[in-house]
Amino acid sequence: MKKTILTALLAIILTVPAFGANIIQTAPNGAAVRTVGTYQVGNDITIYRLPNKNSMILYRVRWNEDEFFPSEIGAENFFSLFVQSKDLARVNVVDITEDWVEIVYDNKTGKTGWIRNDDLYKFMTWTNFYSAYGKKYGLKMLKGVPACAKDLKSAPDDKSQTLATINVPQKIHLNLIQGNWMLISVMDLDKIPKTGYVRWRSDDGVRYFYPDIR
Repeated sequence: MKKTILTALLAIILTVPAFGANIIQTAPNGAAVRTVGTYQVGNDITIYRLPNKNSMILYRVRWNEDEFFPSEIGAENFFSLFVQSKDLARVNVVDITEDWVEIVYDNKTGKTGWIRNDDLYKFMTWTNFYSAYGKKYGLKMLKGVPACAKDLKSAPDDKSQTLATINVPQKIHLNLIQGNWMLISVMDLDKIPKTGYVRWRSDDGVRYFYPDIR
């Protein structure tokens, strides 16, 4: 009986991923539509209700190589991007001032709070983020995107000619960003290179593609 219990406990422990695993967006997130960019954070942050150091403290978020606190939020809901080997620990941003950053601290619910802005260069607009990391690593199409995000257009306009439809992209190269559109070059499953414009985000801010960071 004891052996059975120990075996079951070991199985549970082994199936729970240790903190430190990469956290990279895989599907569109409607809770983050109001965001304007992303901010690199350290491993000990205080989240305030308002942009004032005398405001109520909502959470103190901390992590190390093994653990993330508080568990009630969870690393997978806090980070918009976490790749420890590349020193990437980024969160979604709703607003930013010279001294404060309003972040989404729970991407599942869209709840926000304020942290101190200790370095303005840690902030990147979505356009800058995609230009930097999308061009470096390429792009991936997120799971479950609408059909309109798979159409390669001749111009950055919904009414322009559809040149091709992306089916199972093997490689997506980002050429340039123009508003809610990207000019991309795609190698699809048929191995025929295609170039055209795609919607990388909806008009209300839902993103359909993400840098293919590995």
